[in-house]
Amino acid sequence: MTATDALYQHAAGVMPGGTSRLHYYYPPHPIYAASGRGCRLTDVDGVERIDCLNNMTSLIHGHADPDINAAIIDQLQRGTAWSEPGEAEWRLAQLMVDRVASVERIRFANSGTEAVMMAIKLAREFTGRSVLAKFEGHYHGYYDYVQVSVATPPDRWGPDDAPATVPVSGGLAESVVGEVLVLPWNRPEAVEALLAKHGHRIAALILDPLSNRCGMAPPAAGFMEFLTEITRRHGIVLIYDEVISFRMGHGGAQARYGGTPDLTTFGKIMGGGLPVGAVGGRAEIMSLLDPTGGKPRLESGGTFSGNPLTMVAGLAAMQKYTEAEVARLHAMGDDLRRRVDQVFAQAGEVAQLAGDGSLFRVLLTRDVVTDYRSSVRNAQPMARMGELHKRLLHEGVIISRIGLGCLSTPMVTGDIDQIVAAFERAVAR
Repeated sequence: MTATDALYQHAAGVMPGGTSRLHYYYPPHPIYAASGRGCRLTDVDGVERIDCLNNMTSLIHGHADPDINAAIIDQLQRGTAWSEPGEAEWRLAQLMVDRVASVERIRFANSGTEAVMMAIKLAREFTGRSVLAKFEGHYHGYYDYVQVSVATPPDRWGPDDAPATVPVSGGLAESVVGEVLVLPWNRPEAVEALLAKHGHRIAALILDPLSNRCGMAPPAAGFMEFLTEITRRHGIVLIYDEVISFRMGHGGAQARYGGTPDLTTFGKIMGGGLPVGAVGGRAEIMSLLDPTGGKPRLESGGTFSGNPLTMVAGLAAMQKYTEAEVARLHAMGDDLRRRVDQVFAQAGEVAQLAGDGSLFRVLLTRDVVTDYRSSVRNAQPMARMGELHKRLLHEGVIISRIGLGCLSTPMVTGDIDQIVAAFERAVAR
């Protein structure tokens, strides 16, 4: 019995599936990490792999970055948490306001899910409406009202121009389905028709500019500008969920894909490897959180929101994520996708490496992906993805069980070569 086998047996006795996170479970059991350095992770059996998952894309600088570690260690000597705000909180806030054009004010939280929840509540209070609109296939965390129509099976899709609202999890309130309108991605005519009918009830439209669960279908030319205009027309708060996609540009995904959101949610790489979330946007909307004139219209707190450890780690991470590093990662990402697509073609594998910048996703289809449905309509069964995932683990590369991966700044050309070689061996076995 390996150390991994033994650890899983112990863990499964006290945690469902032997882990606290669904994304990390796969049969017969996940690997268990022991240490990480740069772009490599070593498991409890001493096996080292190139980590292309990086804690679900949150470690833009890989594991144990020395500058981020130094900031954390320095803060540890002065305290891990306190009730009062600190200087690092202001500095990270100022950096984000300076960097993201649409952000005039920002408020920190502890996770992307918390940030999404806060953004939706802000939109409801600002508009006086309650209905949420989202796009089919877009994932926004674990808040009730966004846990719909993320991975809907084809027999429950509904019409192409009016997707059904389908819960993705148990435990949701019965009222959720009636409070969420699902829209088709990259179909402006259908979006316009649906908003013409329902727009007067909608508080917010939330989207991910490069959604993993939507097959990383990029927005069509002009689509983001269209969404900006039509939400303004209907008095709807436009929310960009950049928890994952913020890494797409020095100023975020909105700087790369266009449009102007009213609010943006952040997380993942902004925390430097520690738990983080944030909502930023128009001062008029963010003022609903302001207590300086008395009780704010929207209450928001959190024992660890803006905690000093996360703030110093996040500040160090964002200062290191320069425009030059963004460009370098994007070039390596383009190279990786091109070369892995060649590997798939030469092996006769019905697959592609989708994505943009430093994000990628293995899709088991050769179709041009423009939305969620085109990413799964003619795809191979997901059992094949499970097989490829395990083969890549065997060949020394970590991606998610559904094919999500990313690059990190410690990576160099030689690492890309090794990843491509691992794909070659994985599809040949």
